[in-house]
Amino acid sequence: MSAPRTTNRTAAFALTLVIAIVSALLFTLIRMPIPWLLGPMIGVCAAARIVRSYTFYWPGFVRNAGLITVGYAIGTAFTRDTLTEIVRQLPSMVLMTFMLLFLCALLAYGVSKAAGIPYATALTGSIPGGLSQMVTLAEETKGIDLTVVTFLQVSRLMMIIVFIPIIVFSPGLDPASSGSTAAAVAEAVSSHRSWSGLWPHIVLYGAVCTVLSLLASKINFPTAYLLPPLIATAALHLGGLTAPELPSPVLAAAQLMIGCYVGLLLKPENLPNKPKLITVAVLSGIALIAGSCGLSYLLTRLHAMTAATSLLSLAPGGMDQMGIIAHEIDANVSIVSCYQLFRTFFIFLAVPPLLKTLFRRFR
Repeated sequence: MSAPRTTNRTAAFALTLVIAIVSALLFTLIRMPIPWLLGPMIGVCAAARIVRSYTFYWPGFVRNAGLITVGYAIGTAFTRDTLTEIVRQLPSMVLMTFMLLFLCALLAYGVSKAAGIPYATALTGSIPGGLSQMVTLAEETKGIDLTVVTFLQVSRLMMIIVFIPIIVFSPGLDPASSGSTAAAVAEAVSSHRSWSGLWPHIVLYGAVCTVLSLLASKINFPTAYLLPPLIATAALHLGGLTAPELPSPVLAAAQLMIGCYVGLLLKPENLPNKPKLITVAVLSGIALIAGSCGLSYLLTRLHAMTAATSLLSLAPGGMDQMGIIAHEIDANVSIVSCYQLFRTFFIFLAVPPLLKTLFRRFR
């Protein structure tokens, strides 16, 4: 980010950090999804719009550290058990992933035409990958409007997290299910991983992930601070080296590091055709949820699994949120995690270089 004009960098960074923490705590209090990412992002963005005489500051290397942490955390989810399950149902996973991505590509075309935005921007905003991944890809690709991409990704995520739990917790889908989404989220937030379990392996993982990210950035590797740590962690973990799970505060801090950076990049005043774009985003989100329900029904015909398990497996939300809900309603958590993990890895590894190649050719 550019240096502040009206004060020194240290003071600007400290004020930005305070605003981010307060926003994250507020989002946690009102039980918003991923509060330590959305809270700082929205809070810092709003502060920058309100106090225009002051230029806030967030160093790029802090964002990079957050991306490395998130890449490591995703890599630790790839175990031998999940690899075995992925191999067993690989044809179905490939089929469902491609059908979901095809649906997103069609919806992106409709969003592009209806809202009058470039198709590359609409497609990047419609791909159901991680918010951090797609925003980073948008920032690195010329001709893509980062603000529109973030708006589309956040609006889709919010709709998924609100409506999918309502569907899977409904008695009509699964009569045996009980509990509430709030209870599930509270249970997840209250479970903290052990700090003592990090040592000594975390030192090796930290060094490997950092060095590979720096080397990847030198050769312009796509999303250099996210993909190399993810790949290296998954490879070492599958090779037998214990990959300790990060405590919740560390993951929250990583999300804050990314959220602040993105928040300062956003310029809502530059959103084209605001009313039309908001309407189109809501309609495309509803269509995506309906399409996911249709694909989940098809999956139940291919494999012996419940409707709730298949829907949570294909819902284009986060693997952690879908896993929490699956555990709460006694769905097959292993199947849900495997489908979500396969789609996450496919989108993280294959989609960014593919999109960059397509965008260059069409441009």
